[in-house]
Amino acid sequence: MPLSEHEQRLLEQIERALVDDDPKFASSVRTGDRRLKARRKLQLGALLVLVGLAVLVGGAVAPSVPLGVLGFLVMFGGAALGVLNYRSATGAVEAGPAGAAGARGGSTAARGRGGRPRKQPLKNRLEERFRRRYDQ
Repeated sequence: MPLSEHEQRLLEQIERALVDDDPKFASSVRTGDRRLKARRKLQLGALLVLVGLAVLVGGAVAPSVPLGVLGFLVMFGGAALGVLNYRSATGAVEAGPAGAAGARGGSTAARGRGGRPRKQPLKNRLEERFRRRYDQ
């Protein structure tokens, strides 16, 4: 569904304000989809796990301890790369006590572990900044 003219103007104003406020962030957002980059890293991690497994098995078949250790390190690196990029590649959300508190609302929903305030998502911060700017 296309945006109305008013919504398009508001979106353009938000984009200009974002570029004016933080040009470095605006350029990094324009460069591409972060999920695509994370998916590529996830695929690379899976490939490294397979290559590392092959090298590990090769090190076991030809009794070579250094080759086996190298295979294990490659596997470990691939697994770490995959785990670190899984959430951003798939858009998966971790469920936990904070998610349950957020569903109920209240003052505890905005606080993390130990009573510290949780950092709001970027979208919420930008919307709040936009509202404050136009309310003044």
